[in-house]
Amino acid sequence: MNPGVNEIAVKTILSKSGIPGRKYCINPYVGCAHACRYCYATFMKRFTGHIEPWGSFVDIKMNAPEVLRRQLKRAEKGGIIMSSVTDPYQPLEAKYKLTRKCLEILLLFKFPVDILTKSPLVLRDIDIISKLKDAQVGLTITTDDEKMRKIFEPDAPSILSRINALKKLHEAGIPTYVFTGPLLPMDPERLAREIKPYADSVLIDRMNYTGKTEWLYKKYDIGKWLDEGFIDDIIFRLRKSLSPADVSIIC
Repeated sequence: MNPGVNEIAVKTILSKSGIPGRKYCINPYVGCAHACRYCYATFMKRFTGHIEPWGSFVDIKMNAPEVLRRQLKRAEKGGIIMSSVTDPYQPLEAKYKLTRKCLEILLLFKFPVDILTKSPLVLRDIDIISKLKDAQVGLTITTDDEKMRKIFEPDAPSILSRINALKKLHEAGIPTYVFTGPLLPMDPERLAREIKPYADSVLIDRMNYTGKTEWLYKKYDIGKWLDEGFIDDIIFRLRKSLSPADVSIIC
């Protein structure tokens, strides 16, 4: 899907974060072209006036780097996550380079940075990321099954491309982690084998927004993956297969 694009100006770009351990968040874009069916960030539509389906629009915060520079001059030091309600490396980043420009500014101010993405485009910025203070990069890898990826994350990069990006970041000496959230239908032992060599830690989360996706589970006859006991067993197997890596269960 080619999203509708709006170039906008904003007054702030550095916002307080409710994520534990992260004082601030930076979202260079509103909306996300990956169009993940489960995305919690669809609530953003209430505040932006968009009525289009999630994944069909992206607002480009054109002045984000300039605003960030101004805000950082007054901000107390604290960890920053990029991003919390968008993917900072969604396809339009290749053209607009807002995430890269923001990282260049963060490098000047020496703020700790946590980058979370589904995209191998993050590899473009290894030159900057490797110089950042206390930086880490997370790849969201929710399954090892490309069929499931196409069902739940239709316009996101392939699983293999994410694993390859994780490997290259790890080989570049950048601290890495994997966010397996939400946990989608998978072979947990296989996924563990794929990510374990390249991830310093793994975060696991369940499908918390079943109202958005229950129809997909029914359509593809995978309803058992919503059963709490079944998921508990999958998490146990995944965690066991990742041992002795640092694994955290969010909920």
